[in-house]
Amino acid sequence: MMKYETIRLDGETLILLDQRKLPEKIEFFEAEDYQEVAFAISDMVVRGAPAIGATGAYGVYLAALEYDDLSENEFLNQMKEAIEYLNKARPTAVNLSWATKRMFNIIKKNSGQNRKALIRLLEQEANNIAREDVEINKTMAKHGNKIVPMSANILTHCNTGALATVDYGTALGVIREAHRNNKNIHVYADETRPRLQGARLTAFELVEENIPATLIADSVAATLIRDGRIDLILVGADRIAANGDTANKIGTYMLSELARVHSVPFYVVAPRSTVDYNLDHGDLIEIEERSSDEVKKIGSEVIAPDGIRVYNPAFDITPAENITGIITEYGIVKPPFVSGLRDIKDRRRS
Repeated sequence: MMKYETIRLDGETLILLDQRKLPEKIEFFEAEDYQEVAFAISDMVVRGAPAIGATGAYGVYLAALEYDDLSENEFLNQMKEAIEYLNKARPTAVNLSWATKRMFNIIKKNSGQNRKALIRLLEQEANNIAREDVEINKTMAKHGNKIVPMSANILTHCNTGALATVDYGTALGVIREAHRNNKNIHVYADETRPRLQGARLTAFELVEENIPATLIADSVAATLIRDGRIDLILVGADRIAANGDTANKIGTYMLSELARVHSVPFYVVAPRSTVDYNLDHGDLIEIEERSSDEVKKIGSEVIAPDGIRVYNPAFDITPAENITGIITEYGIVKPPFVSGLRDIKDRRRS
């Protein structure tokens, strides 16, 4: 568990660990309305699909506080607009729309009821989403630990730890669990250009927990894989199509191809809420393109000339055929993913 809370509701203020400032500074961002929540998501104050989902849920709660005194119809219309505004903050991460839809279902089910009571229900549901995320992550970690060999060298990309979730993590949660089970693992962490979440955030978490690790430039991964120095690759996901095609941080597809060529197990770790059953395959996943400044600068330091064009997709699509398994809270889904993911669609956790 991280000693710093990623997300915390304090009365009518959402307090977020500002991941733009890590690892140099531990600072917190305070959001007092849903517009500030949307900014925090889009500007990556908070990032990682599960954390974005929980944050979006709290954004809906803050919107309800703002529109508390409106008539029933006006309240409903304003809440729909607020949810649409939140959903646009990071369009690829399906956990965001999943969480805001869950919050809107509370509104629909309690339409016409006492407004104060409705707002309390929304607060409770946002808290439930956050609490469940931690429980799900710990369950996924236990399932994932089963496929981690003793003394494994594990490669991971981007940040999938407590900072990307409410706590514990997805792919990094599996790594954390293996370390706590004394499996003598070693982690290679891609720096993850252009925002350097691997260098700034994953490395930060690994150092915090004294997990043996080495930071590498993204382009080093191919050499390590070719030379047989990687036993397992674990990554997260921002959206998984119904056939198993997976959107994750740009660079993940490249790793999956290298894993396929060199027969290295490649696992995606993600909760069921990251599966978009409405999309048949990955070509239908909307890929967010971000500011050119993320590539042209590191922090405030300019590293590229004015006038150069930049292509900066935040994610790429890893095809299902490159994935060994998808580790979920219901166990490890193996190919064929269409049937495997369908089997967990409506299951309840025991």
